[in-house]
Amino acid sequence: MRNRKTPFIPLLRGLLGSFTLFVLTLSLVMTGLAHTVRTVDTEIEHSLEDGIRRAAVSCYALEGAYPESLAYLKEHYDLSVNEDIYAVHYAVFASNIMPEITVIKRQG
Repeated sequence: MRNRKTPFIPLLRGLLGSFTLFVLTLSLVMTGLAHTVRTVDTEIEHSLEDGIRRAAVSCYALEGAYPESLAYLKEHYDLSVNEDIYAVHYAVFASNIMPEITVIKRQG
Protein backbone atom coordinates (compact mmCIF):
# COMPACT_ATOMS: atom_id res chain seq x y z
CA MET A 1 0.00 0.00 0.00
CA ARG A 2 2.87 2.39 0.56
CA ASN A 3 3.86 2.31 -3.10
CA ARG A 4 0.49 3.53 -4.25
CA LYS A 5 0.45 7.25 -5.15
CA THR A 6 -2.35 9.27 -3.67
CA PRO A 7 -4.08 12.03 -5.62
CA PHE A 8 -3.81 14.29 -2.58
CA ILE A 9 -0.64 16.17 -3.67
CA PRO A 10 -1.91 17.14 -7.17
CA LEU A 11 -5.23 18.15 -5.62
CA LEU A 12 -3.42 20.29 -3.05
CA ARG A 13 -1.34 21.96 -5.79
CA GLY A 14 -4.49 22.74 -7.76
CA LEU A 15 -6.24 24.21 -4.74
CA LEU A 16 -3.18 26.24 -3.80
CA GLY A 17 -2.94 27.64 -7.33
CA SER A 18 -6.64 28.52 -7.35
CA PHE A 19 -6.39 30.14 -3.93
CA THR A 20 -3.35 32.18 -5.00
CA LEU A 21 -5.17 33.38 -8.11
CA PHE A 22 -8.22 34.28 -6.01
CA VAL A 23 -6.11 36.27 -3.52
CA LEU A 24 -4.33 38.15 -6.32
CA THR A 25 -7.62 38.98 -8.03
CA LEU A 26 -9.17 40.10 -4.75
CA SER A 27 -6.19 42.33 -3.96
CA LEU A 28 -6.42 43.95 -7.41
CA VAL A 29 -10.13 44.61 -6.95
CA MET A 30 -9.59 46.08 -3.47
CA THR A 31 -6.78 48.32 -4.77
CA GLY A 32 -9.05 49.53 -7.57
CA LEU A 33 -11.87 50.27 -5.15
CA ALA A 34 -9.56 52.20 -2.83
CA HIS A 35 -8.35 54.28 -5.78
CA THR A 36 -11.93 54.95 -6.87
CA VAL A 37 -12.91 56.09 -3.37
CA ARG A 38 -9.94 58.49 -3.22
CA THR A 39 -10.84 59.88 -6.65
CA VAL A 40 -14.48 60.38 -5.67
CA ASP A 41 -13.48 62.11 -2.42
CA THR A 42 -11.22 64.48 -4.34
CA GLU A 43 -13.97 65.26 -6.85
CA ILE A 44 -16.43 65.98 -4.04
CA GLU A 45 -13.93 68.36 -2.41
CA HIS A 46 -13.43 70.19 -5.73
CA SER A 47 -17.17 70.34 -6.35
CA LEU A 48 -17.84 71.75 -2.87
CA GLU A 49 -15.06 74.31 -3.29
CA ASP A 50 -16.46 75.36 -6.68
CA GLY A 51 -19.96 75.66 -5.19
CA ILE A 52 -18.70 77.94 -2.42
CA ARG A 53 -16.79 80.01 -4.98
CA ARG A 54 -19.89 80.33 -7.20
CA ALA A 55 -21.99 81.43 -4.23
CA ALA A 56 -19.35 84.02 -3.29
CA VAL A 57 -19.24 85.35 -6.87
CA SER A 58 -23.05 85.51 -6.96
CA CYS A 59 -22.98 87.51 -3.74
CA TYR A 60 -20.38 89.86 -5.23
CA ALA A 61 -22.45 90.30 -8.40
CA LEU A 62 -25.68 90.99 -6.52
CA GLU A 63 -24.41 92.93 -3.50
CA GLY A 64 -21.16 94.49 -4.74
CA ALA A 65 -18.95 92.81 -2.14
CA TYR A 66 -17.76 89.34 -1.28
CA PRO A 67 -19.40 87.91 1.85
CA GLU A 68 -17.57 88.35 5.15
CA SER A 69 -18.02 84.74 6.20
CA LEU A 70 -19.10 81.31 5.13
CA ALA A 71 -22.06 81.62 7.50
CA TYR A 72 -23.40 84.51 5.40
CA LEU A 73 -23.33 82.31 2.30
CA LYS A 74 -25.09 79.52 4.17
CA GLU A 75 -27.80 81.85 5.40
CA HIS A 76 -28.46 83.95 2.29
CA TYR A 77 -27.39 81.75 -0.63
CA ASP A 78 -28.64 78.30 0.46
CA LEU A 79 -25.13 76.91 0.70
CA SER A 80 -24.93 73.57 2.50
CA VAL A 81 -21.68 72.10 3.86
CA ASN A 82 -21.45 68.93 5.93
CA GLU A 83 -18.89 70.19 8.43
CA ASP A 84 -18.68 66.79 10.12
CA ILE A 85 -17.00 65.50 6.97
CA TYR A 86 -15.36 68.59 5.42
CA ALA A 87 -13.34 71.44 6.89
CA VAL A 88 -13.73 74.70 4.97
CA HIS A 89 -11.16 77.48 5.12
CA TYR A 90 -12.80 80.76 4.05
CA ALA A 91 -10.55 83.80 4.48
CA VAL A 92 -11.54 87.30 3.37
CA PHE A 93 -8.84 89.90 2.73
CA ALA A 94 -11.06 92.71 1.44
CA SER A 95 -14.64 93.02 0.25
CA ASN A 96 -13.57 93.48 -3.39
CA ILE A 97 -11.01 90.63 -3.50
CA MET A 98 -12.02 87.02 -3.97
CA PRO A 99 -11.79 85.14 -0.66
CA GLU A 100 -9.37 82.29 -0.19
CA ILE A 101 -11.43 79.08 -0.22
CA THR A 102 -10.07 75.63 0.63
CA VAL A 103 -12.02 72.44 1.33
CA ILE A 104 -10.36 69.47 3.04
CA LYS A 105 -11.91 66.17 4.07
CA ARG A 106 -11.62 65.53 7.81
CA GLN A 107 -9.90 62.37 8.99
CA GLY A 108 -11.96 59.67 10.65
